[in-house]
Amino acid sequence: NQAEAARIVVEIKSEIEKLREQVQNIE
Repeated sequence: NQAEAARIVVEIKSEIEKLREQVQNIE
C-alpha cells in the first residue's frame, strides 16, 4: 500500500529529526 509506505517514511524522518536534536543537545 503506497499510502501506508509514505506514512512510515514520514514517521522514520520524524524519528531521525528527534535523534539529531538530541545529539545537538549533547554537544
